Amino acid sequence: MSENIKPFRKLIHVNACSRMIRKLKKILIYGTCLRDEHPEILEKFSTNRVPLAVCLEEEHMNMVGFKLATMMKTCEPNEIVVLTVDGSPHCVQLHMMVEECLKLVPGVKVKHYVVHKGDVIEVSSKVVKTSRYLSKIKKLLGE
Repeated sequence: MSENIKPFRKLIHVNACSRMIRKLKKILIYGTCLRDEHPEILEKFSTNRVPLAVCLEEEHMNMVGFKLATMMKTCEPNEIVVLTVDGSPHCVQLHMMVEECLKLVPGVKVKHYVVHKGDVIEVSSKVVKTSRYLSKIKKLLGE
């Protein structure tokens, strides 16, 4: 039986020891704009996960990251999936923020996905970590 958790909730507004997270043990952290731009993809990824919206244009990543690290410590999720649009500088920060939280609370399985022209593309943690370093990207591009 699948559970679709549909109400819109911002991560920052959810209790750090949420009953739903403790029950499902799986979190979907998604860029808020996906609700309007790709609702069908969001619906699919929300299945059996607690979907939590984040827009780093509205909230500072330090506040959201502290809240997420607290959730990871208190709720002990088995999985966190990050889903954003591709190409947004704010959404890239969301992926980076989750990787930073893993340094504080290791052991949680994390998957990263971006939506590019309607297609969902999985990206590795290595890609997310590399995106922080412009000098590495410059070298990879051969510039």
